[in-house]
Amino acid sequence: MIHYALRCSKSHDFDSWFQSAAGYDSLRAAGQIVCPLCGDTAIEKTLMAPAVRPARKAGEVAARPKLSEPASELEAALAEMRRQVEANSEYVGLNFAAEARRMHDGDIDSRAIYGEAKADEARALIEDGVQVMPLPFMPPRKAN
Repeated sequence: MIHYALRCSKSHDFDSWFQSAAGYDSLRAAGQIVCPLCGDTAIEKTLMAPAVRPARKAGEVAARPKLSEPASELEAALAEMRRQVEANSEYVGLNFAAEARRMHDGDIDSRAIYGEAKADEARALIEDGVQVMPLPFMPPRKAN
């Protein structure tokens, strides 16, 4: 795995991991690397400094942020969005498409839900006028 610092043509900085340098090149050429802030696909690598400690301080442990704390404003906003979704809606898991369709058809009362759907299920919901959208985080059952 290789970690790159990236920047879109609108000067938004972000980073990502890739299987290899060739993997990055092929994904970029296919337009599959997207800025998480604006959706731009004109992405370039930026300079990165390796995380190397000086020899005389090798015995000291550098202070690191906790992994549970957001590392950027974007991560903090996504964490808050997740908190709001989880606090104000019901997780229905793999039953999302069926539950959304039943609510749309009036078979059950409407309520705020979130869950998982296959791409073809989500596409069918959208085509039938059911308002759905992807969430930018993994569902609880897939979290580490």
